[in-house]
Amino acid sequence: MTARIGLVVFPGFQVLDLAVLTVFEAANLIHQPAHYEVAVISHSGGMVRSSSGIDVATRAMCEGQCDTLVIAGATILEDPEPALIESLRKASPATRRIASTCTGAFILAEAGLLDERRATTHWALARELQSRYPRIKVDEDKIFIKDGPVWTSAGMTACLDLAVALVEADLGIELAKAVARKLVIYHRRSGGQSQFSALSELEPNSDRVREALRFAREHLHESLSVEQLAEHVHWSPRHFSRMFQAQTGMAPAKAIEKLRLETARAMIEDGHSSIAKIAAITGFGDEERMRRAFIRTLGQPPKSFVHQARAKQDNVYLN
Repeated sequence: MTARIGLVVFPGFQVLDLAVLTVFEAANLIHQPAHYEVAVISHSGGMVRSSSGIDVATRAMCEGQCDTLVIAGATILEDPEPALIESLRKASPATRRIASTCTGAFILAEAGLLDERRATTHWALARELQSRYPRIKVDEDKIFIKDGPVWTSAGMTACLDLAVALVEADLGIELAKAVARKLVIYHRRSGGQSQFSALSELEPNSDRVREALRFAREHLHESLSVEQLAEHVHWSPRHFSRMFQAQTGMAPAKAIEKLRLETARAMIEDGHSSIAKIAAITGFGDEERMRRAFIRTLGQPPKSFVHQARAKQDNVYLN
């Protein structure tokens, strides 16, 4: 059965969010027969101008016409059109799920569709969202959040993580992985992963150093010695260490530990509670080594984060 995806836009929307539709297009190329039908829609239909000045042709929104509505975000936060808010309120009961990218969360919030739900948005506007709409449980450090039939994502390229996650929910993890490979993006950052990653903070200029970091993240369960990383990028260990330090401001071992901590914490926040298993998967090797790294860098042992994750999940169930 074909599922219709409607990307909802409005004057001043961020044109990057059109990339969401490419994810579903890629899924159709892999999954036969095609599972998705995509459309760009707006309240009244017709041409809608994006924040970059590009005009996009849209169809008018109608009740019950879409399986999934995805609300685009905007570069500049402005009050949403009252007519659009009313259209969303009318359309949502007949829509299987509804999602927002970036500041699109403000539109869902104004329509009352995020009341008493967990949600996220661009990190720079998360506190504004919480202040304006106190009935929402805003988590400013998530890539995307699913609360019942409502999904919200962080800003900018997080729209791709959201779209791939929607495909995974519909068609399974293997097809979602195939979509990510086709689009040359990371399979998907889990919803619980911080909007800031260790890789993006390091920002090396060298292609080889970036490749070493990418390789490290995909092989965290291995020892990842300087020799192994240097061999992967075809440098001598001495030259690799020197260049890595110059490009990132830290020694390779420190950067690897940062990646391991980031991944371990994300796994805990995603609901994985076996400290031993997480330690093995992330390359710490044993629980004690991971515990010392957590306390040294994050100020708390892994079990504290497990308890926090459980308490947050319990709170979701209670509400």
